[in-house]
Amino acid sequence: MNSSTLISCEVLADHLNDPDWRVFDCRHQLTDAGYGEKVYAEGHLPGAFFMRLDSDLSGPMTGSNGRHPLPDMQQLMNKLGAVGVSQQTQVVVYDDVGGMVAGRLWWMLRWLGHDRVALLDGGINRWIKQGRSLSTELPQSAPAVFEGTTMPDWVATTADVLATLDSSDFCIVDARAPDRFRGENETIDPVGGHIPGARNRFFKDNLDADGLFRSAAELRPEFLGLFAGVDPAKAIMQCGSGVSACHNLLAMEIAGLHGAKLYVGSWSEWCSDPARPVAR
Repeated sequence: MNSSTLISCEVLADHLNDPDWRVFDCRHQLTDAGYGEKVYAEGHLPGAFFMRLDSDLSGPMTGSNGRHPLPDMQQLMNKLGAVGVSQQTQVVVYDDVGGMVAGRLWWMLRWLGHDRVALLDGGINRWIKQGRSLSTELPQSAPAVFEGTTMPDWVATTADVLATLDSSDFCIVDARAPDRFRGENETIDPVGGHIPGARNRFFKDNLDADGLFRSAAELRPEFLGLFAGVDPAKAIMQCGSGVSACHNLLAMEIAGLHGAKLYVGSWSEWCSDPARPVAR
């Protein structure tokens, strides 16, 4: 089996003991740095390993590279290999916020050329709602060798974004909540607003009332309408720090719209230089 977008709780439950599967808990809260480790220790999916957004899935901040810059990819590959992930492994990622955080690991693995990675649709919340058990045991695994190759054309830099500002051939899409996009109620970054010309697609709009991803038939026309004639492969997805934008990239993949780039630094990198233009 090879799942590269979503996987259900039912399917995962049938493969929890499969030696070729690995599960990762990516729970995180921006307002509580220790939240992920705390709730993981209290109970996680059986066999799930923990990945920290601020360290495992992010590199050091410099003050000008955003709040969640990409980590050293060799270090990430070493961490994945240490818990048994190889090119043959089916990886499943989850969180408790509809995939907003786990989507980052989903995208990073695909960026490394590993398409055998899927997001648990509904996350741990749906797992619990279905009455499935959690574990407090720390999993063990024999190590493996994980080798990946980054795809540079999947990432947009600040220079790339600046070059598209006056071009109608490109589309910048911001995944933040509408009020933050408008420059209102900004409590995370020092400057409120958005990149001039950016369009807003709140990542939560990809989910239905039950916290599950909406169908390709629903998502596809909404994204195409947002792009307004721009080739989806010329879209640049961003958010506050390159995390929730991955949720939109996953939704696009479900919808069969491929090739968009991730601006990893996103708004937190963009607004670090007062010379860059801001729209409100």
